[in-house]
Amino acid sequence: MTSLADKAILSGADNRPPILEKDMYDSWKSRIELYILNRQHGRMILESIESGPLLWPSIEENGVTRLKKYSELSLTEAIQADCDVKATNIILQGLTPEVYALVSTHKVAKELWERIQMLMQGTSLTKQERECKLYDEFDKFAYNKGVSLRDYYLRFSLLLNDINIYNMKLEQFQVNMKFLNTLPPKWSKFVTDVKLVRDLHITNVDQLYACLGQHEYHANEVRLMHERTSDPLALVAHHQMNNSTYQQHQQSYHQHQLQPQASTYQSSQYATPYHTH
Repeated sequence: MTSLADKAILSGADNRPPILEKDMYDSWKSRIELYILNRQHGRMILESIESGPLLWPSIEENGVTRLKKYSELSLTEAIQADCDVKATNIILQGLTPEVYALVSTHKVAKELWERIQMLMQGTSLTKQERECKLYDEFDKFAYNKGVSLRDYYLRFSLLLNDINIYNMKLEQFQVNMKFLNTLPPKWSKFVTDVKLVRDLHITNVDQLYACLGQHEYHANEVRLMHERTSDPLALVAHHQMNNSTYQQHQQSYHQHQLQPQASTYQSSQYATPYHTH
């Protein structure tokens, strides 16, 4: 079953190709290939990158051989020609301005791809350096205040994806504890519940996310309650509002009591009977 994180990697978090970082070429290459495969005719686009563009067919006309016009291509040929253009466009969109300036003269996707690879091989970190960088990112991974559980899960999953690309080993228990313990205090009760009912040695992050996602509304309620009780100004404002409402009610009540009363009391249909003995 495809997880939400897998879908995010395939389609891009903002529906744009992943951006190349000079010290993370292998990760970028893997991500952009997945991104391409999720496009319409993705296999043909990737084939254009790996094997080169369509060999434009020719026809003979009045004894002269010429290349076909686009309008003369077969349906399959036209799709492949479009995929060649898309391949180049996707790669260029995934580059930083600095790298783009170095390779933008290449219009054929295969040549562009090979040129980027050659450039990055000279600047990429060694495997050990990359692993150290990713382990450090894992250790320092933190929750960004105000983000949703979904965004937190996606960011964590993308980091795990990079770690898996380099075949780095992390224990499942270690990964799960990092995911749970990094959540903010509003999740404390639900994290404790998950730890009690789930075997963290075999449960994966996707399952933890699905379990916690059922309680996101209540976790937000806990946060709001905590903010109200921990903010003195909010408490004062809340008290003043309640006090003002009470005073208005009292004033209205006394004005009603001072109004002239009718000589004959009429009982309301909603009044509670009062009996004397």
